[in-house]
Amino acid sequence: MANDPDQPERPRAEPEIIPPDRRRPDDRGWPPYGFDEVRGTQRVYIGRIGPFGFALMMLVAGLLAAVFLLLLIGTALLWIPVVAAVIVIAAISGLLRRL
Repeated sequence: MANDPDQPERPRAEPEIIPPDRRRPDDRGWPPYGFDEVRGTQRVYIGRIGPFGFALMMLVAGLLAAVFLLLLIGTALLWIPVVAAVIVIAAISGLLRRL
């Protein structure tokens, strides 16, 4: 079977592999790196969080929760005059309808 769907497709062309010692000096490579052309590996050190860092993180989380709660309560308080206005308008329209 020439068109067997289970058979992987062969590459149409072989890739060209250029050894590192045969590259041209003006060849920057791909992908182009940032503006400073820094290449290589970089290490990122992540230390354990101490008790002061944990307390600070919890303080920030509590502050964000308090701000969110205040926004939620403020939004609920904004609806009180709106609901009161709707009730007053409904009462007035009910009175006017009876006349």
